[in-house]
Amino acid sequence: RVQLAESGGGSVGAGGSLTLSCSSPPGYTFSTYCMAWFRQVPGKEREGIAAISGDGLTFYADSVKGRFNISRDNTKRSHYLQMTRMNFDDTAVYYCAAATVCSLWLNRNVFRERDFGYWGQGTQVTVSS
Repeated sequence: RVQLAESGGGSVGAGGSLTLSCSSPPGYTFSTYCMAWFRQVPGKEREGIAAISGDGLTFYADSVKGRFNISRDNTKRSHYLQMTRMNFDDTAVYYCAAATVCSLWLNRNVFRERDFGYWGQGTQVTVSS
């Protein structure tokens, strides 16, 4: 079973920045996979917020567009989420995920959990005053 691993979570003040990293173990062709970030608040459904295709196309949820940036480094089998101008609504558990391809639904900013077969265990991000 492929298990992704997030790192970089923690606490940050409102208006601050934080960068999450996700490493992928061997076992699949990382460079061609669609890599993404989701987040979840207790009591709410998991929300897809950013994705990047194997050739670098990016997709963002409206809630983070212009503030968050997703990137990848295929040589390190890693992808990242740079978060800036953070606010209280960004407090959540953040998960990284991988799919064989970026679904066409992403062109409509629709992130479907079922499209992603590999997941990390999540890392907590808390935005405080």
